[in-house]
Amino acid sequence: MIEIIQEYWKSLLWTDGYRFTGVAITLWLLISSVVMGGILAVILAVGRVSSNKFIRFPIWLFTYIFRGTPLYVQLLVFYSGMYTLEIVKGTDLLNAFFRSGLNCTVLALTLNTCAYTTEIFAGAIRSVPHGEIEAARAYGFSSFKMYRCIILPSALRIALPAYSNEVILMLHSTALAFYRDGAGFVENRP
Repeated sequence: MIEIIQEYWKSLLWTDGYRFTGVAITLWLLISSVVMGGILAVILAVGRVSSNKFIRFPIWLFTYIFRGTPLYVQLLVFYSGMYTLEIVKGTDLLNAFFRSGLNCTVLALTLNTCAYTTEIFAGAIRSVPHGEIEAARAYGFSSFKMYRCIILPSALRIALPAYSNEVILMLHSTALAFYRDGAGFVENRP
């Protein structure tokens, strides 16, 4: 096994010295989507547990749509569907963004993991012991300081087992990026 890896390690990382393939692109897709999706999910999770229904409902709708549709369909929508819109083709920035298959793939994976992670973090925020929150209020913490110092650290500890499962599922999901016609979604458009 070691001999095989030593002989073919370059083909796992590079094709011609300029393009990433294999392990390198998988790790890039995983790290970029998990980091961006995780940051966005923390913000959305705070809104998801809000008492204001005008904040809570759009976030619920976002998570409902992205958790309820298959990731492959989301990849197809971002890769093929978005580029057919005239507003995308007419705007230089959107045209350049959606022309790259890698950008479309990272966007789809990021929004997908963001939806799942939002629900994981929202559940963890709801399960923070109320005694900790009441103690923070008794000490006169503002809402921002209470979230920053008490609620989010406790919630992230609670969410860690479920979040690690989400990261592993996202690693498995990166294989879909290479599925379409053998070339995959990561290829650029002509």
